[in-house]
Amino acid sequence: MKHSAKKFIAISHDLLVAVFAFILSFYLRLNDLNLFPHNIIELTLIAVSIQSITFYFAGFYKGIWRYSSTYDLIRIIKGSSVAILLTAISLFMYSRLENFPRSVFIIDWILLILALGGGRLLYRMYRDQISFKLQSDGAKKVLIIGAGAGGEQVLREIRKNPALQMNVIGFLDDDPGKQKRAIHGVQILGKVDDIIKVMSEIEVDIIYIAIPSATGQQIKEIFEKTKGTKAKIQTLPKMKDILHGKIELSQFRNLDVEDILGRKEVRLEIDSIAKMLNEKTILITGAGGSIGSEIVRQVCQFSPQHLILIDNSEFNLYSLNQELEKKYPNISFELRMIDIRDKDKLEYLFNSKIDVVFHAAAYKHVPLVESNPYSGIDTNVRGTLIVANLAKKYNVGRFVMVSTDKAVNPTNIMGATKRIAEQVCQFVQSQTDVTKFMTVRFGNVLGSSGSVIPLFKKQIEEGGPITITHKNICRYFMSIPEASQLVIQAGSIGSGGEVFILDMGEPIKILDMAKQMISLAGLEVDKDINIEFIGLRPGEKMFEELLLDGESALPTLHPLVKIAKVSIHKDAFKERLDFLLNLPISSDVNTFKQVIKTIVPEFKSDNLVENSIH
Repeated sequence: MKHSAKKFIAISHDLLVAVFAFILSFYLRLNDLNLFPHNIIELTLIAVSIQSITFYFAGFYKGIWRYSSTYDLIRIIKGSSVAILLTAISLFMYSRLENFPRSVFIIDWILLILALGGGRLLYRMYRDQISFKLQSDGAKKVLIIGAGAGGEQVLREIRKNPALQMNVIGFLDDDPGKQKRAIHGVQILGKVDDIIKVMSEIEVDIIYIAIPSATGQQIKEIFEKTKGTKAKIQTLPKMKDILHGKIELSQFRNLDVEDILGRKEVRLEIDSIAKMLNEKTILITGAGGSIGSEIVRQVCQFSPQHLILIDNSEFNLYSLNQELEKKYPNISFELRMIDIRDKDKLEYLFNSKIDVVFHAAAYKHVPLVESNPYSGIDTNVRGTLIVANLAKKYNVGRFVMVSTDKAVNPTNIMGATKRIAEQVCQFVQSQTDVTKFMTVRFGNVLGSSGSVIPLFKKQIEEGGPITITHKNICRYFMSIPEASQLVIQAGSIGSGGEVFILDMGEPIKILDMAKQMISLAGLEVDKDINIEFIGLRPGEKMFEELLLDGESALPTLHPLVKIAKVSIHKDAFKERLDFLLNLPISSDVNTFKQVIKTIVPEFKSDNLVENSIH
């Protein structure tokens, strides 16, 4: 039906309501037709004309009856009040209200509100009933976890969109006061722990976790309980990521491995971080990478004065620029496409008064660095030395380098170069009392480029197989935001020279993670997706460590950040570092490894042929 036709019907409805309400008001007041005023017809025409015009200008026909709400009821109350007032004035001017009971106006006002509001409510109920019937026939059965404001919004969203072909069959909520009650006619079936019982009685297609504050542990428990079913689980982002507090179905997303890690949300010591970042100029290397870009996002929360963002990837900087302009329009920043080995270009930037440096630029892919040792050393070691020396020269307040657990007892060149980079920071620290140099070690981050998560997702999308190097291989994992927040936290509490290590929780078997990802995709291991073991790659370890042999960890102000007690022999280090950085690119891999071992004695490599280099 066209909009004009619908509008005509709505106006006609309200016109008839106005007529009957006005006449009925007299009858309810006088209770005798013979007592009606002799000019009742003229009075009715005047009253209905005034009221109809008022209804129109009060916006009664802007709303859609199908979605009538309390907002529309308030508009009806206001419009009816004005209409009755204008009617009273008009009739007084017409007849001085002779033989006219004044209480008729009050009765008419009540009847108008009841009839106008009731008509719209009945129409909405009628349409909802039709939609519910259509949705019930062959529709997907939805179970909503969380019977609060979020769950109620989800139900309303589904109800008003029949095209979604969804039927909400119930809620689950742990609030004792909500048990055996209903929301818009939909029953609260029990607590979250009852999910197995509910799903054994009712077939569920989709589970919406409508609790923005749900912890990783809660989501993990729901996933584990429903793993054997065909139900698809979707969850909301955190409340801080939900605009204006309004929840929509489009905000729901499929579960990620990150959701079921069960890690607690990081609580930061805000004061120390704000003191370090607020109204400060911050330089971030590797700003377009996984960790670097998240450090940028986190720093933006603390209103820095200016950001200098460095990366050698044009695409990464372009993507970062698009995001910052959209999400942080009030943050001053500049993007510089510079390689950290380019001392002259970097020095030009350091001429600005820089307060803090976050050094996240590095080559981190183990097999690639293993086969390209010169490039790995040139970037991870020489690049770090260049940036650190410039920070010292220009009296930067704090310098925070991102390291890796692969730097501990390294078995590959990448890990060894990061261990040397840690020592570079300690060495430069010994030459200054102005700049505070710190290093932060942590394990794998979920979803970073080159990690197993994107690889496994791609392999699942392609139908498998998922390839794993060994059935017992384990790794530490944390989310990119969590790691970045703790890197910033460590930088704020360091006094200079520390190697911080982050609490990564318990190591996770890669095989278990692969199985969880297959389940998250709604598939079964071996039936839909096979898992193949391909053997350890060159330089790969079965287990990663966070402390060297003989190192111990000391507590800090933050429970998830500890200090590794690491020492460095400054004189021998400088000589051996210079030797390493002066090796020609034509040197063979074994020569690079031999020189690395003079700096990192704990470095082990299967193919290393040792000689007398010292």
